[in-house]
Amino acid sequence: MRNIPNLITSLNLTSGFIALVFASKGDLVTASWLILAAMIFDFFDGFAARSLKAYSDIGKELDSLADLVSFGVAPAFIIYKMLVPALNISPESGNALTIKHILAFVTVIMPVCAALRLAVFNLDTTQKTSFRGLPTPANAIAVITVVIAAHITGLPFLAWFTGSATALITYTVILSLLMVTRLPLLSLKFANLRFAGNEPRYILIGLVLASFIFFGFASTPFVIPAYLLVSLGSTLFIRS
Repeated sequence: MRNIPNLITSLNLTSGFIALVFASKGDLVTASWLILAAMIFDFFDGFAARSLKAYSDIGKELDSLADLVSFGVAPAFIIYKMLVPALNISPESGNALTIKHILAFVTVIMPVCAALRLAVFNLDTTQKTSFRGLPTPANAIAVITVVIAAHITGLPFLAWFTGSATALITYTVILSLLMVTRLPLLSLKFANLRFAGNEPRYILIGLVLASFIFFGFASTPFVIPAYLLVSLGSTLFIRS
């Protein structure tokens, strides 16, 4: 029973690896759904550990390693696969290293910052009820929602975004730096279901649900911006 959380964590890692395989073949939509599956496993491994009281140092380290692959490496590789055609890098260029190739390799900043974020999180005892910096699953959500929404909705703005080298590079850098900042952000873990004390969490859930009802999948890329705004708003409110 004590190994069940680690088994679920391994499924997180498995999903992240298979997402990389699909992304390497150019199927970025399936890769994105697999990253979403990894997030579900990431949620349930913690739930299982708490329910079974099966905490372990190995489980903690395994969870970070799985998160690095699923929420750091895989999203970065998806952006890389979008960036290559956006930069007009052709297969005929072979192994020649050009400015365009160097720009595409900017995506490596994402897994590096994710690794730093996870290492700090494992040692930082102040992040039990709130976060400092963008959590790695939120980083992955920011990437895959753009891919999935662009595929489902076909909106011109999203088509432009996923095909713009400038937009993709800027997005990569912003998300990566957010992971290693000390910006105070909301944890979505509920100690209880009462509204009092959980106001920002319920506001965020309400905003996400309302936007999805009215705008469908077109609203999903705005989940993380909404999360950032509600987090910062709640921090300013508490300080005031």
